[in-house]
Amino acid sequence: MKMRKRFVSICVVFLAGMLLIFPARTFAKQVFSFGFCPKYNPRIMYQLYQPFIDYLNENTPYQFEMKLSRNYQEMIDQFGQGKITIASCGPVPYLKAREKYAVSPILRALSRDGKSSYQGIIFVRQDSPIQNLADLKGKRFAFGEPWSTAGHILPLYSLQKAKITLRDLKTYSFLRHHDSVIYGVIRGEFDAGAVKDIVAYRYEKEGLRFIHITDPIPTVPIVVRADAPREMVESVKSALLKLNPEDPANQKRMAQWDEEFKYGFTKASDSDYDPIRRILRKIPVVQEMKGRAKE
Repeated sequence: MKMRKRFVSICVVFLAGMLLIFPARTFAKQVFSFGFCPKYNPRIMYQLYQPFIDYLNENTPYQFEMKLSRNYQEMIDQFGQGKITIASCGPVPYLKAREKYAVSPILRALSRDGKSSYQGIIFVRQDSPIQNLADLKGKRFAFGEPWSTAGHILPLYSLQKAKITLRDLKTYSFLRHHDSVIYGVIRGEFDAGAVKDIVAYRYEKEGLRFIHITDPIPTVPIVVRADAPREMVESVKSALLKLNPEDPANQKRMAQWDEEFKYGFTKASDSDYDPIRRILRKIPVVQEMKGRAKE
């Protein structure tokens, strides 16, 4: 009997020690997959977004795991399949997901100037003779993913307003990542390309010249399924809304984050993206099979 009591005492002491080292909630954390549209190649995606995920894991009672997709359509479908509950995606992928599934935006990223908007940029090489959109006729153009807002929908709308159709281009291709579009133009494989502003500014010194900047549009939303646990949603909102980019401690923490997330967040609603809906109604229907993205 004494041996048994001693064994029980040892077990109690051991478990107590374990709880001091690993808090109880560590063992009980509910896991959620956090999806991301593939704006960059996987290595860069993990480099820029894993620190963001680490922050959520440290500042909420939940465990989030990055889930990348091969293309925007796959990420949209993952919502419907229940493989992801929460995601960061562009305005157009969000609207496409909402057309099929019960999803809603909860937050929008803020830009460097504190605004909740960003722009698309059409660019060429610094040494290119192309000066404006009209000069793109007969040229080779690199778009991003078919459902990329700044990589395809906005430049397509800009070309349409300039009375340039896809038939007026010599060739055009859809590339899988923003950095693929950048380097496709830099290497001379394409005469011009389109990406979102933060990507264009990042690579501008590598020999880019901007020939068109679109009107501002709503920033990238963080989106959740309708059946996402309310406690999880509120926890994520609280953790991200409390970030103050002017706080030195927050600046240090967010230094490794993607430029898109470095400047804090604001609340979002579906109506914020009505301007994108209006643009989508004005451009030709995109054929998904034709727009299958290349590496």
